[in-house]
Amino acid sequence: MFKRIKRFYAAANKETVAGYLFIAPFIIGFLAFSAIPILISLYLSFTEYDILGTPKFIGIENYVRMFTNDPKVWKTFGVTFFYAAISVPLKLIMALAVAMLFLKNNRFTGFMRGVYYLPSIMGGSIAVAVLWRRLFASDGVINGILALIGFPGNISWLGRKDTAIWTLIILSVWQFGSSMLIFLAGLKQIPASLYEAATVDGGSKPRQFFSITLPMLTPVLFFNLVQQMINAFMAFTQSFVITNGGPRDSTRFYSVYQYQRAFEFHEMGYASAMAWFMLLVIGILTALIFKSSTRWVYNESKDG
Repeated sequence: MFKRIKRFYAAANKETVAGYLFIAPFIIGFLAFSAIPILISLYLSFTEYDILGTPKFIGIENYVRMFTNDPKVWKTFGVTFFYAAISVPLKLIMALAVAMLFLKNNRFTGFMRGVYYLPSIMGGSIAVAVLWRRLFASDGVINGILALIGFPGNISWLGRKDTAIWTLIILSVWQFGSSMLIFLAGLKQIPASLYEAATVDGGSKPRQFFSITLPMLTPVLFFNLVQQMINAFMAFTQSFVITNGGPRDSTRFYSVYQYQRAFEFHEMGYASAMAWFMLLVIGILTALIFKSSTRWVYNESKDG
């Protein structure tokens, strides 16, 4: 009996060791590239650090300066918030609309899904940002098309405060492919019997959408909303490459200003404090979405 117990524990220990060996690359990577840098940035946020020298502890001075003596922080945060508040709902609406179009399979469905998903893969690249800048240049394709159909073809899309931010929003909405595929997976999980029953009862297509599709899709909508909201607040390449924050800071995202403080003005401590403030904002917004989800997200186990 004792020998059996001993063999059992020996086998269990071998499995435990094997398990730790398999997850060791992730643990090492997480500690080296996530956990430790996060803790270091927290420390640096309380220091004066110019990258080349030694960090000098200054307490909460970076945070005091950020909240009371740097109006650009609030201006760039306002630009970022506006960008997220407009682009995220538009992207989700577009993703859901296209997902519903691709719900029925035909010969070209797989190919078209790939085509619409492609911008999500390459949409955040420098090459696409440069191409987008050329599209909306004064002598770009967009103005050329407008001139052909009789509209003014000399609009400075990137040089006007009222239009520059919208070019970045359009680029974000164009990258709806990942959300589309997630919506498509959710749509396929809705039982067809619900639609059959609604049709028998005389329910119209719009009524079926708002009474069946949308409520059943709220868990997927919740996931996409959180994911896209976080991505929008972390947006960087669009502003940095296409407009460089102009004109007059109307497209300068918070992350771009943070980057400039860190690597152009060599204020790494101040930039770390900015990063932690944004982390706090994203955490609060995410918590609010989670808190509100009990009111609008359908839970099968809870709602029956």
